[in-house]
Amino acid sequence: MKDTGQVIIPKRAETQAKMDERSAVANRVCPDAAYTIADRWQERVDKHGNHPFLLYGDQSHSYRDVDCRANQVARAALAMGLTAGDVCAMALENRPDFYHVWFGLVKVGVVIAFLNTQVSGNALKHAISASGARAVIVGEECAHHFSAAEGLQGLQLWLLPDEEKPANSTDLECLDEAFYQAINTASAEPVDAQLRASITAESPAILIYTSGTTGLPKAAIYSHMRWLSSGDVMEVSIKADQRDVFYCFLPLYHGAAATSVTSTALSAGATIVLRRKFSVRRFWDDVCDYQITVCQYIGEICRYLLNFYDNAPMHSLRCIVGAGLNEHTWQQWITKFGQMDIYEGWGATEANTNLLNMDNYPGSCGRIPDWSKTNLRLVRFDLERNEYLRDEQGYLIPCEAGEIGEALGYIISSPDMGGGRFEGYTSAEATEQKILRNVFQQGDSFWRSGDLLKFDDNGYFYFVDRLGDTFRWKSENVSTQEVAIALGDAEGIELINVYGVQVPGHEGRAGMAAIVMQKGCGFDPEAFYTLTAKKLPDYAAPQFLRLCQSADLTSTFKLRKIDLQKQGYDPELCQEPIYIRDSRAKSYLPYDELLLQALGLSAIEADA
Repeated sequence: MKDTGQVIIPKRAETQAKMDERSAVANRVCPDAAYTIADRWQERVDKHGNHPFLLYGDQSHSYRDVDCRANQVARAALAMGLTAGDVCAMALENRPDFYHVWFGLVKVGVVIAFLNTQVSGNALKHAISASGARAVIVGEECAHHFSAAEGLQGLQLWLLPDEEKPANSTDLECLDEAFYQAINTASAEPVDAQLRASITAESPAILIYTSGTTGLPKAAIYSHMRWLSSGDVMEVSIKADQRDVFYCFLPLYHGAAATSVTSTALSAGATIVLRRKFSVRRFWDDVCDYQITVCQYIGEICRYLLNFYDNAPMHSLRCIVGAGLNEHTWQQWITKFGQMDIYEGWGATEANTNLLNMDNYPGSCGRIPDWSKTNLRLVRFDLERNEYLRDEQGYLIPCEAGEIGEALGYIISSPDMGGGRFEGYTSAEATEQKILRNVFQQGDSFWRSGDLLKFDDNGYFYFVDRLGDTFRWKSENVSTQEVAIALGDAEGIELINVYGVQVPGHEGRAGMAAIVMQKGCGFDPEAFYTLTAKKLPDYAAPQFLRLCQSADLTSTFKLRKIDLQKQGYDPELCQEPIYIRDSRAKSYLPYDELLLQALGLSAIEADA
């Protein structure tokens, strides 16, 4: 790879040693090795059979307990006609059955697509179609999404009951109970590993969905090799071992919980405390009751906990791992809850590069002391023109310290190593859209992150923002185009322009929509709320509305958003009516400071 000239004098000599160790571990699993997640799982069962793998409420499931149920799932999958290489989707909330199904299917070489349990309608249909799934295992808690979905006729939908969240009989009519019955009657003895003999480390293992600029979910491919390597690298980074207890309350269909938590815990032979969803009231109780030592976070969770608690009890938490923690919140966390290691990182589900702060340097998401030992590059980007800056030869220009640029990952194509590969999506078109070619020289190729970062004189990196129309709210990527399409058929609306606006004290951006009504039509806030609740998950529904007299269009009839985003929902900057989404009133209410304070606009819905 061409040397782009980005040179930094290391501030801490040990950082490069840590990076070298991580790099060596990342390439421990060879691409063509007959070694999969199922093989790693079996090794841990053989070594830690009686050790707790899952703690769920008052239940304790050992490695061997989970393995026995997974064996039954594997046999049931075979009985239902699934074989190595097939894709099976699953829609399950955080409960032990998620792992039973996951590890059972990998035992027979089946690729698993993790469906977002909040997605419904056309987005759900598209997600299933994009995966190429032969069947979908549907948790009873998600039955209503499938009952209401159109265009799923002919697809095998297998029910997995849920005693905690039973569905009504109407929602269950479209689901087949044969798979669940096959599980309960199957033997718990291990299946023959030869059933997955055709599967190698570089074969696809799971599909995790990520929002794209098209507005519909894209299925990112995760190979066995990349999943295993991520866990091995994190185990070394945080010095995890069998004594650790990981706290998992983020949804398992997300990359953070499915990879960072699960792969690291499995690599270390550790225990996972599984919670259905985040509970602010139970957080420190859970930490103390289960003696949790490692917690995966997103920045909003940390801020939510800081606002809720004055201090923490004596606890066992030794480190937290995640993204979205700025320097101010970082310092508050340590001051209020005590000293612990914070591993702030940067990356993406489909990323072929990443960063991890291993120095406890507040606010940073990682450090690069030597550019020759990383495939990450930061290039200049013109935000106003929405294009890359180029030199006289037409190549992209590397950023210098202090400059904001887009992060790119050099794509390494080597049959002997997995590091630096871009595994892409199930859609070849979507994969190609994320690749930049001839970046620094003819013939090179880079993965485009869509993220803006910067670094200081000591090589510490900081996340700045997302490029384009996709923004993050409540830890989810939201596509403005998807929201606009979903709400575009609202009665009386002539035009809707969706964008993200900054909310003080919150990570990411909240959705806001500028609406132009048809002549002679009035805005109905209750009807619009009902439409958002019907068409969109909570996190994607616009939190603010602005009723405009006319649309701000370019000469090519493209919607302008820059000025709207700068004005946000500030009534002093917006000389037009502003509304706030209130789920209690099931309506959009006129802007009011007291209403804004009462709602809090929390990015994490807590089980209080």
